[in-house]
Amino acid sequence: EAVAAILQEPDLNTKTGRRDLTLLTLMYGTAARIGEVLQIKVGHLHLDTTKPYVVLYGKGGKMRTAYLLPRVTYNIREYLREHHGTDPNLEDYLFYSRVGRNRGMLTEPAIDKRIKLYAAAAHQKCSKVPSSVHAHQFRHAKASHWLEDGMNVVQVSFLLGHQNLDTTMKYLDITDE
Repeated sequence: EAVAAILQEPDLNTKTGRRDLTLLTLMYGTAARIGEVLQIKVGHLHLDTTKPYVVLYGKGGKMRTAYLLPRVTYNIREYLREHHGTDPNLEDYLFYSRVGRNRGMLTEPAIDKRIKLYAAAAHQKCSKVPSSVHAHQFRHAKASHWLEDGMNVVQVSFLLGHQNLDTTMKYLDITDE
């Protein structure tokens, strides 16, 4: 309920709002770290396959595949069309900064600021939204939802890209609460 409330906040009448919705749904849908999402380049996306996916690069440069749900795939396609055109440069960052000319990587503080704005607005409508939200909570929420949906901790650990199962065990405490 809290995640849904936050996802209702971006203003879809603006390019920034549509970008933010795409970024947030991608973060939640893949349970990716914010750094992994911001490092995505257009060429890391594989949308024209039976099971669309994105290649993520995590801590220590470890690579993993994250499959994309239909709604996330749709949002990404629309975002690409609007922000990257019909023939995007595969080396461009998916989410780029509009500051400067070189389309550099969008920064974590910039996204953190946007998330806090959306969370504050969503909190007014839904008390389940914490008054202070950070990007990593989307990852925690998705991991918890996977567990609640019946995935076992080994599967969740794999999807999160954890090397050690003990790292994933902390997500069980969230679900138990």
